Amino acid sequence: MWTFAFAVALLAAPQVNGLGPTTEFPPLFPAFLKLVAEGVSTLNKASRDVPITRVEYDFIVVGAGSAGAVVASRLSEIPKWKVLLIEAGQEEHFVMDIPLAANMLQFTEANWKYKTMPSDNYCLGHENRQCNYPRGKVMGGSSVLNYMIYTRGHKKDYDAWAKAGNVGWDSNQVLKYFMKSENANLTLQDPQFHRQGGLLSITEIPYKSKVAVAFVEAGREIGYPVRDINGESQVGFNYHQVTMKDGLRHSTNVAFLHPASKRRNLHVRKNSQVTRILFDSLGTRAIGVEYYRGKTKYRVFARKEVIVSGGAINSPHLLMLSGIGPAQHLTAKGIKTVRDLPVGRNLMDHVALGGLTFIVNETTSIKTERILEDPNTLYDFMVNHGGPITVPGGTEAIAFFDLSRPGDPLGHPDLELLFVNGAVSSDETLKKTFGITDHVYNRVYRKTEQKDSYMVFPMIMRPRSKGWIELKDRNPFRYPAIHPNYFADERDLDVVVKGVRICQRLTKATPMSDMGARLWDVPMPGCESHRFDSDDYWKCAARQLTFTVYHLAGTCKMGPRGDPTAVVDPRLRVHGVAGLRVIDASIIPVIPAAHTNGPTIMVAEKGSDMIKQDWGIAV
Repeated sequence: MWTFAFAVALLAAPQVNGLGPTTEFPPLFPAFLKLVAEGVSTLNKASRDVPITRVEYDFIVVGAGSAGAVVASRLSEIPKWKVLLIEAGQEEHFVMDIPLAANMLQFTEANWKYKTMPSDNYCLGHENRQCNYPRGKVMGGSSVLNYMIYTRGHKKDYDAWAKAGNVGWDSNQVLKYFMKSENANLTLQDPQFHRQGGLLSITEIPYKSKVAVAFVEAGREIGYPVRDINGESQVGFNYHQVTMKDGLRHSTNVAFLHPASKRRNLHVRKNSQVTRILFDSLGTRAIGVEYYRGKTKYRVFARKEVIVSGGAINSPHLLMLSGIGPAQHLTAKGIKTVRDLPVGRNLMDHVALGGLTFIVNETTSIKTERILEDPNTLYDFMVNHGGPITVPGGTEAIAFFDLSRPGDPLGHPDLELLFVNGAVSSDETLKKTFGITDHVYNRVYRKTEQKDSYMVFPMIMRPRSKGWIELKDRNPFRYPAIHPNYFADERDLDVVVKGVRICQRLTKATPMSDMGARLWDVPMPGCESHRFDSDDYWKCAARQLTFTVYHLAGTCKMGPRGDPTAVVDPRLRVHGVAGLRVIDASIIPVIPAAHTNGPTIMVAEKGSDMIKQDWGIAV
């Protein structure tokens, strides 16, 4: 099949002329190539990868991801400040912005390709009992790899942050920063919660399949409203709001760094991995960083601050390598402790039962091969940026529930249902994306390959279980050990089971039953001791196929002075170390009931203003 080769060849191509011989591709490939050529013109606006001509800057930002791109852009708005942004990956390629190709990006060099440590309690149906943890290694970071879903969370999420001593992080304060970024173009919206004019495009997917429409309408039939999930209330159903512009991904690289590309005070160093933070002789102040480009080591210094924006894995990894972390752990790895802090603890994630599949009699389910072999579909995307190719990785709709207060329209969601138009068999890359074993795939999903289907991920939005990240050794190029510790608190599995029951109820609603929606009832290997469809069966199935949607957070927790669980203070300064902040998803103290890309961008917007204020700039 040409489908996979087509996508991967495009995604791996460094430039248009390097896309490979057209004989490997379908007849419409020349037209597609023209689209790519038009799109590549956007790369002329990309942040320049300049030779380091100075060894000292005002600010050094480590990581150009969802947060770091925002921070570098906002700090460089001050002309007198010299800002250096260092990124381990390379420039975002236009083809990475094709929404349907989202899952395929995990097979490129734009992904760090992390894995969890093998477990006996979760990820059991995955290769080597490990779950894949994609993280963006590219300008724009995970905003280039993700499925573009934009949700903010509930006001109680942020009010709880403030109540724990994080002054300035209440729901009213953070709403200003969500809205600061936003350029909203939405059909259904609560106007007081959205604005136009920001740098980040928030819109709807230009295409809605009949199956997704049926899912949303089924939700309405069983008593849940269709509403703006980023408005006053989150409980209910809707199609996705996404970080998309004109049918293409709108990453933080494109949204925030491209407009800043001509600023002479912003320098960008790509393909450069920071391996250590440098401190003064007393170890009380960060003064710069050490990084490698290829095999060459460089040092660069910061007059004002070093800002670590590597994300929930890379930020704690870098801090611990630099001597900031649990003293006992650092000593065991031969690293001198600069500051004894609980770095790497408090790892949180939204995790779901994976592979929950329903068969339908409707042929608009998304099968990648069928879509890419349809000339009309390809033409629609190439000419209009419309059609099913604009669906991010096949996911179209979402629903939130407060299981403890099902009748409360202002409830605080603890369950999400994420609707995916297709099954793990609908795209030949999905089995590899999730790392499902051949045994599980062949037993459960092989026979769905010729069927139309959809999946729903029942996702735990306020998990009680927390994990941790630690060093394997002091080698900066060796990946850390990731222990998500899913389902350590079995109450999390109760949320999954209740989600399955709602999914089953939806199939009986008229819009879904008219399509013949029915549960795919082939039992999961490893769960033979449980009666199929019992509560214990679904708990077992979640331990077998443990699907994360990569909302890692919390590993450099924010908290006030005196909080023994905190790494940074409410102004995101590392406790006890001057000139050093962490600004990314790792500072999140308690994970919000939201897909975390939006909250991460909010943290970056607010953190950038804090830096300006602390250095005497009015905001």
